Amino acid sequence: MLPPKQFTQVLHEWAEVFMRRSMRDFILFTKDTGLSNPQISTLMRLYYRGACGVSDIGSHTGVTNAAASQMVERLVQNGLLERTEDPRDRRVKQLTLTKKGRTLIEKGIEARRRWLEELTTALTEDQQTEIITALTYLTEAARKLESPES
Repeated sequence: MLPPKQFTQVLHEWAEVFMRRSMRDFILFTKDTGLSNPQISTLMRLYYRGACGVSDIGSHTGVTNAAASQMVERLVQNGLLERTEDPRDRRVKQLTLTKKGRTLIEKGIEARRRWLEELTTALTEDQQTEIITALTYLTEAARKLESPES
């Protein structure tokens, strides 16, 4: 039987290397855009989850609605977001990514994925198969530990 400390240590080492490299590439991308982390986070939220209101952005980024509104206004002025009326309630504004905003986020995602593709070519087919099995187990276990609101 494998000692639990060995598994934890290997997992920790992988997570550290993965996050350092993945985040490095994404941080370089973010610096090139001139946007702040909350602005990028807002664009990512809209990319992955779709349209929402300003208060949703405030909750997502951990800022007040007034601060979220100011940030959203800058993103609208930069052509990255669009504000439209909610068809169910015209008083409510919905935020969506513009084509420019979507393209920007897709470039950021690509910056993070490039390294994974390079890593894949460094592994044999048998190694890739073993890792697929292991990561499938790991992902399933991690999802079971997630809270519903995550």
